[in-house]
Amino acid sequence: MSHSNNRLPLASPADLLTAVPYLLGFHPTDSLVLVGLTGPRVVVASRTDLPAPGDVTEWAEAMHPAQLRLLRNAAATRAITIGYGPAAAVTGVMDTVTPRLTAAGIDVLDALRVTDGRYFSYLCSEPACCPADGVPFDPHRSNVTMHAIVAGCHALPDRAALVASIAPATGHARATLTRATARARARRRALTTSEGPDGLIRAGEEAVRAAFARYADEQVLSDDELAWLTVLLPIPAVRDAAWLATDSLPWHTALWADITRRVHPPLAAPPATLLAFAAWRRGEGALASVALDRALTADPTYTLAQLIDQALRAGLPPSVLDR
Repeated sequence: MSHSNNRLPLASPADLLTAVPYLLGFHPTDSLVLVGLTGPRVVVASRTDLPAPGDVTEWAEAMHPAQLRLLRNAAATRAITIGYGPAAAVTGVMDTVTPRLTAAGIDVLDALRVTDGRYFSYLCSEPACCPADGVPFDPHRSNVTMHAIVAGCHALPDRAALVASIAPATGHARATLTRATARARARRRALTTSEGPDGLIRAGEEAVRAAFARYADEQVLSDDELAWLTVLLPIPAVRDAAWLATDSLPWHTALWADITRRVHPPLAAPPATLLAFAAWRRGEGALASVALDRALTADPTYTLAQLIDQALRAGLPPSVLDR
């Protein structure tokens, strides 16, 4: 996840650890987090699951090229590594990752472990600042947290909560949308017969404009309106019109998140991909990642989702897909 304009006031390891959930979008557990910096500025942050202790070397060989690409694509020359979990799971990873980064010319400023509300440094042994029994910190109470909240950032409890936030609707909401989708498909067939492909594209572009106007006014689409848009979004020209209209405004993310939650699940690939793009543009890499999971679950061959997924994994900026 790229954060090219991060301005969180980070003055200590505790500040950085408090900021991590806002950089990722959730509170990490059993994870290795890599934070890349250019000078004093955070420019990229990524998270991966910790490997099993017996798999560390093989895992590091697979992960190291991707970690370097991520840092270099973000022009990061300095890094801080953070392992979340017990010492038995973290220490071997740090002992393997840190020298590899140093050998690649990355200045590793610190290597931290977070266990049970305390942080420990692998690079500092000064008792005054890095006591052997760790330093307690509260990830929920600091100036960084307040700064992030004021800036409109949020952090969910974990990645599962982020997934749940855009999971398909259930119960009555799902049933009514399924019926609306059946009506929209019949309407699409009728329009195809009467006006042909060009008529479908015109209708799709109008549905995109109407959706953006509705959410800009802090309102949402009705079930029938949403179903009509989502049966037209699979048309490449309509999807591209929506893509070109999508930028980094907060309500663009809200628009595609709402549609991704409510859409008839087999039609989720286009709106979920557009949610991933909107989140990516806002620097919300974790949300972009789970949105891509939804898109590729609905359609594993969806090309735009595959492209964004590859770019995210490489740490590229969203401008690579502009125009």
